[in-house]
Amino acid sequence: MATTDKASTSPTRDRLLDAAAELFYREGVSIGVEALCRTAGVSKRSMYQLFASKDEVLAASLERRLPVYEARLASGAQDAGTPRERILHVFEQLEKASTEAAYQGCPYLAALVELKDPDHPASAVARVAKERLQGVFRAEAEEGGARDPELLARQLMLVFDGASARAGARIETLDGLVVPTVTALLDAAGMR
Repeated sequence: MATTDKASTSPTRDRLLDAAAELFYREGVSIGVEALCRTAGVSKRSMYQLFASKDEVLAASLERRLPVYEARLASGAQDAGTPRERILHVFEQLEKASTEAAYQGCPYLAALVELKDPDHPASAVARVAKERLQGVFRAEAEEGGARDPELLARQLMLVFDGASARAGARIETLDGLVVPTVTALLDAAGMR
């Protein structure tokens, strides 16, 4: 067991996961093992000693990135007083992130769309990430008195995923578009 614990925090593993997060986000999940290992500066043998497959590397990189991703969306939300303000804050963070040159959209949505395989280990991680965000929206909607918190959470996910996909594809600029759209949804749902 000590070997597994060491391997889970090894510099080689960290380099692989960092490279995977960068490459998969920038280039997509079809990146080959050779490109991944070259970018990470590790041998394929080292990669296969740590992970059974590239699929496992992708899943581990998405899982490792999730706390940072969630923290970025929630950053400053504790200062927002009401459930409505906390929901709007998530969308303000999305608008802000979408202006960055390296923004490619939501990495979890991208993984789900690219993989198209619900049984892929990375799809499972991505689904959990999306379910957690929807759960946050549902909890805030309940606390804020929405008439149908489940429906509102689903609608907010549609806006979030659609906006991040369009911004990531450089089809749409989100500034001044997403927050008013969400505000209208919250009003219609009776959120206070």
